[in-house]
Amino acid sequence: MMQISELSSSYAKVHLPAKVALAVTQKPDGNYNLITIEWFMRTSIQPPMFAISIGTNRYSYECLEHSRYFNLIFPASEQKALLSLCGSNSGREMDKFSAGEVSSFPGKLHKLPVLTEALACFECEVVTQVRSGDHVIYVGQVHYSWLNQDKELFYYRDNQNS
Repeated sequence: MMQISELSSSYAKVHLPAKVALAVTQKPDGNYNLITIEWFMRTSIQPPMFAISIGTNRYSYECLEHSRYFNLIFPASEQKALLSLCGSNSGREMDKFSAGEVSSFPGKLHKLPVLTEALACFECEVVTQVRSGDHVIYVGQVHYSWLNQDKELFYYRDNQNS
């Protein structure tokens, strides 16, 4: 029977397994940052666009306000440790590319890194944004896309319920 509940209880039941992604941004000093995100979506077929939602208290918010480009990275199944590293540390305090021993090459749009071990990468230019409570939704137009045919997508699963 359907009953009223707390948001956190209802959401805990429906959000797993979840797709997670990484976003690459450029730091104000010119280096690069990685953030693990769960809140992203495709928003347009023509032109192709993705949206990512970033908390205003996150370092990646500061990075995106400085440089209007991001790479949306769909991680391969073997990148779980990188996702954990990037989701639990701030780019203000560490170079996640070095700490995670990330292999990459410069993309075509704004030279943001394309992760060689990822499943897919979409190079995006921010075309609009909207404030959504304590987050900002950045909509990026895809200019280049990359695919690694030999990889499988990483899904976050609740191991207790698997």
